[in-house]
Amino acid sequence: MTDAQPSGLAVSGGAPSGPAARGTAQTAGGTAAAVCPPAPAGGVLAPAAPLSELLGTEFPGEDDAAGLQDRLAGWLSDFTSLHEHIELLARARGLDAALAAVLESGAALLGARRGLITTTARGAGRPVGLGLDRCGIGCLETVPVEHGPFAGLLGRAGTGGRLLVADLAADPAVAPRFREVAAHLGLGACFALPLGTGDDGPLGAAAWFYDEPAEPSERRQQLVRRYCEFAAPVLAGQLAADRTRRATDALRRGLLPDRLPVLDGVRLAARCVAAGLENATGSDWYDAVELPDGTLAVTVGSVFGDGPGAGPASAPGAAAAMGRIRAALRAYAVLEGEDPVSVLGDLELLLKTTEPARTATAVYGWVEPAERRITLAGAGHCPPILVNRDGASFVETSLSAPLGVLSCWEAPGVELTAEPGDLLVLYTEGMARRCGPTLHAGQSVLRRAAADAPRDARLDPDRLCAHLLEATGGATTGTDDLVLLALRFG
Repeated sequence: MTDAQPSGLAVSGGAPSGPAARGTAQTAGGTAAAVCPPAPAGGVLAPAAPLSELLGTEFPGEDDAAGLQDRLAGWLSDFTSLHEHIELLARARGLDAALAAVLESGAALLGARRGLITTTARGAGRPVGLGLDRCGIGCLETVPVEHGPFAGLLGRAGTGGRLLVADLAADPAVAPRFREVAAHLGLGACFALPLGTGDDGPLGAAAWFYDEPAEPSERRQQLVRRYCEFAAPVLAGQLAADRTRRATDALRRGLLPDRLPVLDGVRLAARCVAAGLENATGSDWYDAVELPDGTLAVTVGSVFGDGPGAGPASAPGAAAAMGRIRAALRAYAVLEGEDPVSVLGDLELLLKTTEPARTATAVYGWVEPAERRITLAGAGHCPPILVNRDGASFVETSLSAPLGVLSCWEAPGVELTAEPGDLLVLYTEGMARRCGPTLHAGQSVLRRAAADAPRDARLDPDRLCAHLLEATGGATTGTDDLVLLALRFG
């Protein structure tokens, strides 16, 4: 059996280097003092502790003083490697990056080449692999949990257990399906540990694979155990943040329309790409409401500010405020939807009364589908784009300030009549800003993309939305929400 050295990072022998070299170890009468290197970013490393406790190894006494120096150098080298890997984990941003860091560091400490990590969190995504493509991960997923590389580990709350199979092809305890998959993927040996904390319980498990039959030394096993003890609280925090992000995304989706109205004479389509939780300081909306008289109310807008629950990375508070404002806007549309200026004026009053620390930009339109007549008003919002046979042009509605900024909000209304086949595109600031270095430059890029839309996109508002997203960077998460609402008149 083999015990390959980890690539790039020593685990034994030699003098320490790097961040941990700044720590010192004093000996007196054969007793080693505590070593306390600088704590990595995020405070992952605990305060000073005896080196023997951190590495799970006893120091020699006075009767073995002749070999103390060499052995101490080896322990400090191990501690240096452990410290450097913990620093890499502390710098990981996001759950996927943290899982990948655990896999890579564990492989380096064990001398393995491939690995697989999974979590017990519901909805947290598929297992993450190292040196395994999707097909390889899928093959391992076909092995029943109780017989595979995580057998008996996913229910453990700490790192007390382990799974070590030194020879996957010869060990009679290996389940037939696991042996078959291992042979197909060229896996010779497996070492796995649970991930969990006393406060959070079981979080998941990580498994590392060797290409040939192998058994990592006790020293390597002890190093990776210690590393996983440090990694588990970090993963617990990342899993909690991931749950918050998914809950916020669900909240956002629930606050937006689940369907758009279907009316004769006009077809609608929309796109919404929410910003990442760590970037969101506001929230965008779109809406379309069929009014009692058969006309149509359409709107897009953005709410932002420092109200309760708002601020950087406060997407839940911003999304909740967006839901309240959108609900109020619907009510005003039903009551006086044919007058966009009055609708936005009422929204301004409500914003100042109930959301005094927030502001909003919006554009609201009233549409008569049979006559293709459109009345628009905007409050500090990006001007809509009218796409026709001659190209694309702005419908200027942004001559006023955002809602909640001035003591008295005023805005002019704009009326126009569309021709059959014309499209009206409403969008939020985030869509424009990602298209250019400035807001105005981005709006110009978006207008050109609409003007250059192919014929099939001009015939279908859904295809036009897809074309505009693709032409301006695709449906990727950015630093602001992206919203598009397109209407095509028939």
